[in-house]
Amino acid sequence: MEGSEGPEGCFVTSEAQRVVDAARAAGLTVGCAESLTGGLVASDIVAIPGASAVFRGGIVAYDSMLKNDLLGVDASSLAREGAVTAEVASAMAEGALTRLGVDVAVATTGVAGPDPDPVSGLAPGVVFIAVAGGGLGTMVRELSLEGDRSEIRERAARAALQALCDGIATRE
Repeated sequence: MEGSEGPEGCFVTSEAQRVVDAARAAGLTVGCAESLTGGLVASDIVAIPGASAVFRGGIVAYDSMLKNDLLGVDASSLAREGAVTAEVASAMAEGALTRLGVDVAVATTGVAGPDPDPVSGLAPGVVFIAVAGGGLGTMVRELSLEGDRSEIRERAARAALQALCDGIATRE
């Protein structure tokens, strides 16, 4: 994994450094809404010195009802289709954008495993990452990641940071 040892022994990814640098250069604020990554994206960002100049915060909404209550994801859609869809990722990113009052927000949802998603039956490694507030509207990426639970979560967090960086670039 590319990166370096950061403050308090945290692992700082180069993707997080690029997010902070790009947001600072563009004069933008960023935030996140996380489900399967459980705070890894926010943790990577805040490990970067100077992150407070651009990072407003994050919402970890692991439970579906919190996705509805905190981020405005449609409850009937969650009940019908589950939380691992492009639509949910998009709604999470848009909810973070408005609720955190940021210029660009990223969201993660997916199946880390080891079991398939109980509602949709999707296999571990299926991940959706959405970025809202970029110059192209809300963009969603679907990923199929390999590895154990920890590896899937780490790879999803890195992909989310890259997507956030891409979203910032479209705003410049």
